[in-house]
Amino acid sequence: MSDPTPPILSSTTQYYRPVPVYAARLPRPRYWFHALLLVATCFTTLVMGARMQYNFVHGQPALSFSDEPIGDELIPYFPASWMFSHPARLLGGIPFAATVMLFFLAHEMGHYLCCRRYWIHSTLPFFIPMPISPIGTMGAVILIRSPIRSRTALFDIAVAGPIAGFVVAAFVLAFSLGLSRALPLNAAATGYELAYPRIFALTQRLLSSIGVLHGAALLPLNQLLLHPTAIAAWVGMFATTLNLLPGGQLDGGHIVFSLAPRIHKFVSRLTILILLPMAYYLWTGWLVWAILLQLSSLRHPQVAEWPRVSGLRTGLAIFALLMLGLTMMPAPFAHSSFKEILPSLMEGLREVLRGFRQR
Repeated sequence: MSDPTPPILSSTTQYYRPVPVYAARLPRPRYWFHALLLVATCFTTLVMGARMQYNFVHGQPALSFSDEPIGDELIPYFPASWMFSHPARLLGGIPFAATVMLFFLAHEMGHYLCCRRYWIHSTLPFFIPMPISPIGTMGAVILIRSPIRSRTALFDIAVAGPIAGFVVAAFVLAFSLGLSRALPLNAAATGYELAYPRIFALTQRLLSSIGVLHGAALLPLNQLLLHPTAIAAWVGMFATTLNLLPGGQLDGGHIVFSLAPRIHKFVSRLTILILLPMAYYLWTGWLVWAILLQLSSLRHPQVAEWPRVSGLRTGLAIFALLMLGLTMMPAPFAHSSFKEILPSLMEGLREVLRGFRQR
């Protein structure tokens, strides 16, 4: 029987068969949904920012959530009703909301613009409002809808977001340290007790050496009452750390895959093994990230092996590693390791079991 599609002789003396090509219609952008999430996230960050500003004005840490009245007012965790009773308070949330939203926008637009450069279809940023979060949001994300065709494109898309966000966070940090004040002796001990990445101390030292910082801003970081915009800078640095973790399909994992695809799975699992003891001794949240890395490192989307990443991009990879070192906080929140919270968890479990037995 003859072949219904005989080979065609080309000028290169190789044989090819006709390959069917299909055109797919891309989904229409849902601009209304992006706008709705943006407005909702602006609102939740404004509300939490207004609370931070109120705390700061009354000499309390911005992330203090006390059951005691502050400035003769008892403020709920998500103070929407408190804010609506005096709408002018919303203005106080603008500094924090604007800076934290600017960071997340810069990070995601770094990814988005690089996708546009390589003709890769991606969505606009989806902002994530989260009223139960102490900052009012869980950040933002874009969705890539078409394959990434080269390791160079994968590297550029992955590294552009952290660099753009880091630059914004660094400028905000340099500006906001001078707005911070000395922590009063009667400041509430409730809320989140933050650790600080290396870049905070380095920035403070640099600004003081050139005479920009004066007075209380020269105090050790643990004695400073941070301005809400400095809290936004802290959030930006922390988010940069999480995105640059070298594994899975985080930005750091994409960077590893673009540089050396064959060791991506090994590096991902090594990162998981490092995060597990860190979760037990330093911060319970590392356990969540270890689980996310495990789920996302099972299979990385394949990218063409050639051409390899080289030249200037090798220097950008080193800079990404430097950013991770400058922003890394092994224990971002004090007294939040699994080892420390385990006794209270066990006590809560015992109370639940007692309740069932009494029934």
